[in-house]
Amino acid sequence: MTRPYEAVYIFDSTLEDAAITEKLTRFQELLGNPGDLTTDLWGRRQLAYQIGRKDTGYYVVSRFTVDPAVLPEYERALKLDEGVVRYLLSLHEHETGAPPMTEEEMAAAARRQDDDDDEEE
Repeated sequence: MTRPYEAVYIFDSTLEDAAITEKLTRFQELLGNPGDLTTDLWGRRQLAYQIGRKDTGYYVVSRFTVDPAVLPEYERALKLDEGVVRYLLSLHEHETGAPPMTEEEMAAAARRQDDDDDEEE
């Protein structure tokens, strides 16, 4: 049985983009190259706190659906890779944020906003 997962990687910011792409390709091959794989490259960003001597990292977010049996070897490879500063692997059961609004709800919200604007004047 396959399940949807989300992986967030923080790579060492001193790595070149080609090296990061190569590492991502290697990690994806360990997953069996899932067909529904999506990868968002967030780029170099400031870390919330220092990890070791590093204060910046290259962020990547991937979503994929795989059999849980492949995850131990995948996580082992992530732990052993010196270019990975941190990673987080979690079940991706739903999108975060507010649920989408229907046409009626959007119209009602617009009316409320207009009423609020009228009261301020």
